Amino acid sequence: MHSLDRLIQKLQSNDLVIEEFYKEISKLDIPFYTDSQLECELLVSNGFPIEVNYNKVALKTAHTKIKDQIFCVVDIETNGGKPPSSQIIEIGAVKYLNGEIIDRYESLIYAKEIPEYIQEVTNITPKMLENAPSIRQVLEEFKIFLEDHVFVAHDVKFDYKFISSSLEQYNLGKLRNRSLCTIDLAQRVFETPKYGLQSLKEKLNIDIVEHHRALSDALSSTYVLDYCLKNINKQYIRTTEDLIKLSKTKKDKIRIKL
Repeated sequence: MHSLDRLIQKLQSNDLVIEEFYKEISKLDIPFYTDSQLECELLVSNGFPIEVNYNKVALKTAHTKIKDQIFCVVDIETNGGKPPSSQIIEIGAVKYLNGEIIDRYESLIYAKEIPEYIQEVTNITPKMLENAPSIRQVLEEFKIFLEDHVFVAHDVKFDYKFISSSLEQYNLGKLRNRSLCTIDLAQRVFETPKYGLQSLKEKLNIDIVEHHRALSDALSSTYVLDYCLKNINKQYIRTTEDLIKLSKTKKDKIRIKL
């Protein structure tokens, strides 16, 4: 287990006295600084959701009720499988809070090449990207937009890892936000033959026609998240960490059938 995961586990159970927290920071196997306090500041700047209350460090998501949590639902389009040989060509993100969309971000990104098959899927052409902002500029803007909110995506591993690797490539840090996958969450909330985004749009009557464009897919994923949150057992799933834990547990035998 990664040492940061061990630290998260401890914070999920209890707040840590700040001296103990710094001691745990010093054990991280990916230190950037030798000073634990500076390492802590780096984690916070990269989206790690902690706060200091008096002399204790708390994981915000372990205390935040779901209705008070801001979720940042993200989708990207890329010109290939992984950086640095490929890059993001479009990013869309939606901030969701207690049933409401409170903000959104979208941008095309300049790229020299887009394979034809990706143009066919996304309808994004090289001409559309000629005057688009640089990848570095968009990554900087997105990181500010994301803050330390929960990073949500449909198949979150792909989007999270791609964006995090891209940030590292441009010396902009590495994502340390808590994350949530709407595929995993949906599989534990309701039963349906397929959990692909297009299938769920049809099942849940999500009226967003455009597909394989970043903002429209982020919006569709937001409605999937919203449906899941309205149908979880709120007696047991109260905090953001409860929700994240639910998404990673064995699939519940009792689910809504669509």
